[in-house]
Amino acid sequence: MAEKSTEQLKKVLKPVHLWAIAVGLVISGEYFGWNLGWGVSGTVGLLIATLVITLMYIAFIFSYTELTTSIPHAGGAFAYAYRAMGPLGGLIAGYATLVDFLVATPAVAVSLGSYLHFLYPGIPVTEAAVGFVAVFIVLNMLGVKESATFSVFITILAVIELMLYLGIVSPHFKTSNFLADPMPFGWSGVFAALPYAVWFYLAIEGVAMVAEEVDNPKKNIPRGYISAIITLVVLALGVMIITGGLTDWHKLSHLDYPLPEAIGIVLGKGNGLTKVFASIGLFGLIASLHGIILASSRQVFAMARSGYLPKVLSDINHKFKTPHWALLVSGAVSYVFIYKFKTDQIIMLSVLGAVVMYIMSMLSIFILRKKEPRLNRPFTAPFYPFFPAIALVICVVCLLASVYFNPDMSLIFAGGIALVCIIFVALGKHKVALDEAMMNAPVEEGIESLGH
Repeated sequence: MAEKSTEQLKKVLKPVHLWAIAVGLVISGEYFGWNLGWGVSGTVGLLIATLVITLMYIAFIFSYTELTTSIPHAGGAFAYAYRAMGPLGGLIAGYATLVDFLVATPAVAVSLGSYLHFLYPGIPVTEAAVGFVAVFIVLNMLGVKESATFSVFITILAVIELMLYLGIVSPHFKTSNFLADPMPFGWSGVFAALPYAVWFYLAIEGVAMVAEEVDNPKKNIPRGYISAIITLVVLALGVMIITGGLTDWHKLSHLDYPLPEAIGIVLGKGNGLTKVFASIGLFGLIASLHGIILASSRQVFAMARSGYLPKVLSDINHKFKTPHWALLVSGAVSYVFIYKFKTDQIIMLSVLGAVVMYIMSMLSIFILRKKEPRLNRPFTAPFYPFFPAIALVICVVCLLASVYFNPDMSLIFAGGIALVCIIFVALGKHKVALDEAMMNAPVEEGIESLGH
């Protein structure tokens, strides 16, 4: 039985849960997707792009944490942009965030299906992807603490597995392989690779969407974010560089399962370690799929609760205290993309959503610093205004590169924003202010008021 959204989400998450959710959200980016960047830039081209994007994410996360702890709202960037720029700003940030997470879900699900197909060729990729989405929607319905505990377990396994992978294949690394045809498209390839480098870290911001379910968010959210970004930087650079030196990288640049293929080339596909690695390789993808479904459902829930989506999507299950309708709708969207789009198209659309959301978030920091200088900020962005400015500039460059090299998906994304804005204005939603608690009240009171 469903209760209305006057029910409150449970505050049960600790720093270890946040680390697990953040790393779990992202870690699939180390397993697939990034290698598509080799196809447009080469190994050194992608390395340069990744170093730039790593700088962007370090600056972004330390800046974004200011917003997350100041306004711990399940809507994430939607709530921050609304508070800073009003209804239309909130709409654009919310739309971008929805695209970011809702579209990332099918990308990870398809890769999971591909890994399973690599192990058992008789299992179709698409059907496996659909099945994985269904299983993790059910798991997320059972309660946030239960799903977060699962995240801790599966994320630790995924990190251990990547470390094992690096340990097994590192002796086979050859610099000559990594430097073979390093930048076939020159510096233009570096710009083309930026969106694929984003895939290494995309979705870490999803921790913001469980902010209302964090115990002592002022202390625990920064701890969760900072430990997660350190973990991910080490893994991303390690996996990309070592894998690029194992064999002819061209063989891996178009696959949805580059790591098992790489270890198969090094050790032989019949080797027991190859099969074991491919089997446990599912853990990292499972961790991300689970976490992204959790984050996307909270975004749907928050926007529905604020009147930007149908109110029924903000209903909370009486028994488990989870937004069950938001989870089901998120799953339905995933199925559309699984059947209708290719992996590289899905990744590009998700990256476009992420980058626009990052831009709106960084603009929100600057606006709120001037608009609400006395806002309670338990964590302030270090090196302000340089960190948010660095993140903002690199995000804008990344957006321009994504649009230039991927005009078709950019048109779909922009068309969606235009359509949503037209409907929003036509219904007069741009004139309807949300609860004043969100705009002016202290953080603790604002959360409670938004629940009613």
